[in-house]
Amino acid sequence: MIKKKTVFLTGATGSMGFCGLKELLKEPLKYNVVILARPSAKNKQILKQYEGLDNLKIVWGDLNNYNDVKTCVNGVDIILHVAAFVSPEADYNPEQAMKINYGSTVNIINAIKKSGNCDNIKLVYIGTVAQTGDRMPPIHWGRVGDPIKPSVHDYYAVSKIAAERAVIESGLKYWVSLRQTGIISQHMLDIKDGITFHNCLDNVLEYVSDHDSGVLLKNACEDLPEDFWGHIYNIGGGEKARLGTYQMFKDLFEVMGLTKMEYAIDANWFATRNFHGQYYLDSDKLENYLHFRSQGAEYYIDLYKKNNESAIRAAKIITKFPGGQKLIGNSVRKQFEKIARTEHGPLFWVENNKLEYIETFFISKEARDAISPSIKDFKPYSNYDRVVHIDHGYDETKPESKLDIEDLKKAAAFRGGKCMSDNMTMGDMRTKLGFKCAFGHAFDASPRLILEGGHWCPQCERESWNYHEIAKTSEFFAQVWYTLHSKNEPSKVYPKKVNELDYI
Repeated sequence: MIKKKTVFLTGATGSMGFCGLKELLKEPLKYNVVILARPSAKNKQILKQYEGLDNLKIVWGDLNNYNDVKTCVNGVDIILHVAAFVSPEADYNPEQAMKINYGSTVNIINAIKKSGNCDNIKLVYIGTVAQTGDRMPPIHWGRVGDPIKPSVHDYYAVSKIAAERAVIESGLKYWVSLRQTGIISQHMLDIKDGITFHNCLDNVLEYVSDHDSGVLLKNACEDLPEDFWGHIYNIGGGEKARLGTYQMFKDLFEVMGLTKMEYAIDANWFATRNFHGQYYLDSDKLENYLHFRSQGAEYYIDLYKKNNESAIRAAKIITKFPGGQKLIGNSVRKQFEKIARTEHGPLFWVENNKLEYIETFFISKEARDAISPSIKDFKPYSNYDRVVHIDHGYDETKPESKLDIEDLKKAAAFRGGKCMSDNMTMGDMRTKLGFKCAFGHAFDASPRLILEGGHWCPQCERESWNYHEIAKTSEFFAQVWYTLHSKNEPSKVYPKKVNELDYI
């Protein structure tokens, strides 16, 4: 007889969490599900259809209330921590992003430790591709262990980096961090914010659908091998889910018969750097454990068609007539131009001389002014198959069981710092060692956090975006900075408004 598991799922009313909830509820003989949701009218409406189910317990409360979290953790076998305060909302409310994304994670870790069943409860934490920030071509292929580098002004990423560090260094026996990519969902279609134009035309993402993300969550509750736990993985939909921004817009317009993109959008509405996204060299690793992939990038087009059936039908007719493309293009242009003028839109920055945004997303006002508005003049990057590997600064051919103190010393030196410890048990990735960064900050960190996670100095991370100076000292970081920036650029430092210490 199958032993029934109790699963605590957070974020059950969000895109990924709701899909996970539906997948879990399909198997009432295998799973009892506990969810914690804020008692908002919206959440109550979403969950109304599931009230009264024998295998679902709804706790109305708040993840930032430790007692609510403790109530949900007691008696569970596995925790799927999906809940997050995400962008674009997080960009406007950095304090709330840190409070929810970091604070809730710490509450869950503490509740596990005080549960009396600490060594048996499994924690699946959902991180984000935003943690590694801007990976524009030619460094658009990435993997776990690459430098942590949240884009400037991206407080969602900042809060998730702090939360992932807490998970990795928690001391829990069973944990994983799964870095989620862009989720193709209704929420993606509904965004009407300037963040749309942060996504550079040459940028890429290895997307995953909301449905497949839900399957992933359910499959993470299966009896997985021991070697799955205690690691960081990238979530990606694989080759068929890889898509560039330029191609995505081209495909969407062609659905309505609009082949002349210049009627609808201008190239200089889009940032040229400082977003996030990459194709993965290692996403198959998670697929081999969780077997969740079934949909590719075409899922986005299918959703778009479903949501705009009548408008697409009319546009396809109109664009066949002389002047029809221009008519439809102008209609689309008005909608996009309005979005580009919202508070975090590039047109708003330019028209209001918001240099702290212009400089981070375009290098300089002069560089932005030099971009031709016409999308016809834009030359899309074409060599997406070319892989530039990021060196992690130690011998990665060695099995993990053979890594020793010399590997950590090499890795630390490659990051411009020093490993202050003299001894390490070979293969021990959990026990913290002492380090010092190039700026003299002393800190303790596990080999797992440094080598597999790509994390480094927590003080540098929490204080500011100081990437030019970090790149000068760190060969590791320079690989993902100087490839996209000139060494002659002015050194800009952007202090961070919040950090995780505010919520301890």
